[in-house]
Amino acid sequence: MTELTKTLELKLVEPNAHKRRKLRETREAYQQALQDAFDAGCTTQTEANDVVVNYDLSGYAKNALKKYVPQLTTTYNAGELHDDHPVRFTNGGLRLDHKPENAIEWYVKIPHHEDYHLWMPAQPNPEQRDWLEALNAGDATMGESRLFERDGTWYLHVTATRDVEERSDVSAEERTPIGVDIGEASLATVCHRDGHGSPTAPELWADEGKTVRRLRKTYFTATRRLQTRGSERIVESFGDDIWDQIDDVFHRVTREIVEYAESVENPVLVLEDLTYIRESMDYGKYMNRRLHGWGFAKLHAQIRYKAVEKGIPVETVNPRNTSKECHACGEVGYRPRQATFKCTNDACWMGEYQADVNGAINIADRYLSGESHSREHTDGDDSAGDGGRLTAPQDTLADATTQETLGTYAS
Repeated sequence: MTELTKTLELKLVEPNAHKRRKLRETREAYQQALQDAFDAGCTTQTEANDVVVNYDLSGYAKNALKKYVPQLTTTYNAGELHDDHPVRFTNGGLRLDHKPENAIEWYVKIPHHEDYHLWMPAQPNPEQRDWLEALNAGDATMGESRLFERDGTWYLHVTATRDVEERSDVSAEERTPIGVDIGEASLATVCHRDGHGSPTAPELWADEGKTVRRLRKTYFTATRRLQTRGSERIVESFGDDIWDQIDDVFHRVTREIVEYAESVENPVLVLEDLTYIRESMDYGKYMNRRLHGWGFAKLHAQIRYKAVEKGIPVETVNPRNTSKECHACGEVGYRPRQATFKCTNDACWMGEYQADVNGAINIADRYLSGESHSREHTDGDDSAGDGGRLTAPQDTLADATTQETLGTYAS
């Protein structure tokens, strides 16, 4: 096992005037305490504590200062401070919450002072969803976090650490691609080709798809009725319970997908690229809500971080026509029924085939065609420098400037 550390990037979504003022109050109090402790030449945590204890800051910020100032004065021999130090919080200072039913899925609780915290909607760097999922699930540990503002936008850098298996030196050509088809009928379907090129050992999670569809229908039906009665607190509680149940299903299925991959020699899990999926989703308001809320990103993120823990690489491919093409001859076919694919090529031996398995094989074959995009983890610590500039990461699931934030922490 190898311990891997990464800095996760989150953009705080359009804080209202009250929260923006509180963030600035936190920053000003922190920077003043930092300057005073630095000017006092504190070389120990005790000396730093004597300076920062009286500031209106949370214990997480004060503890970060007590550790940081002695490093500046003794280890780095700093002659002066930069003008724009981020606010640091020790591990455990932040709290994450995931609301997959909301337009903005992620929320973070930021300590303001001892008795006051700010819940803020946040957008993660899309490339780091798997790490955020691992952190939220307790499969990674949170380290120090840093809060800063750039060009009027607030960001958080959160350090996360987890154990991963050592990667093998097997080349991409020697890998066995396993196609993962995420759908609404079967929640997930996996399949790969054997040494002779024949599809083998398909596995479908159709019952789990039915369970999630039932839970989602229950959620939307019940919340509409409760909202018309003005029962917002009951809506929130009911929604949390439903999404916890869905999350339990997701975690079990994604764990079993990775276990499937472990049973295959030199596996690589192949997923559809979500960017292309979302670009093609324009089926009207009702279907868009169902498809966008189905949980593609959540399932993908869970597969990725669980695969990384086992040293299994993950790749993504363009999903165009993976559900429409015949895996045997490449001819575009159709689905006479949801679970059935029919090839229209009279010369093809296949005729009819299980539709989701056909899609999974096509996804795996895209990897062999060389059009995959790597999602493997990298070694080492990619921690950004203090106050490092982000490139304003955007969540492809919801644009903060146009989507309404819904849910418990929207105020």
